[in-house]
Amino acid sequence: MKINLSEITIQKITKPDLITLIGWASEEGWNPGKHDVDVFWHTDPDGFYGVKVGDKLIAGGAIISYGRDFGFMGIFIVHNQYRSKGIGNKLWQERKNILIGKLKENAAIGMDGILAMQPYYHNGGFNIAFRDERYEFYGKGYTYSDKVSMIVSEDFHDILKYDSLHFGFQRTQFLNQWLIMPDSKAIKYKDNNEIVGYAVIRRAEKGYKIGPLFAQNDKIAGELLKCCLSYGSEDSVFLDIPTINENAMNLVRNYDGKYIFECARMYHGQAPNIPINHIYGITSFELG
Repeated sequence: MKINLSEITIQKITKPDLITLIGWASEEGWNPGKHDVDVFWHTDPDGFYGVKVGDKLIAGGAIISYGRDFGFMGIFIVHNQYRSKGIGNKLWQERKNILIGKLKENAAIGMDGILAMQPYYHNGGFNIAFRDERYEFYGKGYTYSDKVSMIVSEDFHDILKYDSLHFGFQRTQFLNQWLIMPDSKAIKYKDNNEIVGYAVIRRAEKGYKIGPLFAQNDKIAGELLKCCLSYGSEDSVFLDIPTINENAMNLVRNYDGKYIFECARMYHGQAPNIPINHIYGITSFELG
């Protein structure tokens, strides 16, 4: 189909449209979480834009605003029948401009870019902060510390505080749903009645995904990982790590992680000041 770019309009899309985008991503092997759509939509219902021909969605993407302090350009996909027509370029540029308009002046915007697209994103004002690598583990039963336990509703304030320190910004709406997803397990590590690490593992189209995995040191990270691998026993478990955290790299080696692919965390504007050595697994490539 011939597309006239001058007649294309970028518009907000609905939750069913977002389900369609996640479906395309699944078909292309992105392996989304089974219940990601509900959490994504709850986090920012105004954060999804796309292109339609008539009533037919042909492209779309996320531009999530975290309280106007920080934005994230997440899932971005053009239906394979409509690629190489300039649609993706127009959608990406307009999404970026819309998101900038939603945020405070000079607020940072993050994204995770695949290798092939990093030069394009760089030309669009994004600079690489670190590489992310995805690793696959084989889940099996482990004995882990009794300081690891389920996150309960009474923990929410402390988890939000700990998460904000490591994410760089407060994401209350997101955590409200992320911590209670079906087919998932949200765990914490408490020492002297203080939370010093937490992780979430959720069912994906293939196996399970861990994200985030934040911990004060490699010992705590290891205990959280063992608990997650036990939950995903007899199945594949995936973890996305920032490679500049050497302790995270060691953790992967210690538990026989298999390299799958990589991308890069990139920022438009000043990168947030986060304790990268405490980040053993990022939350998601779609929402940061």
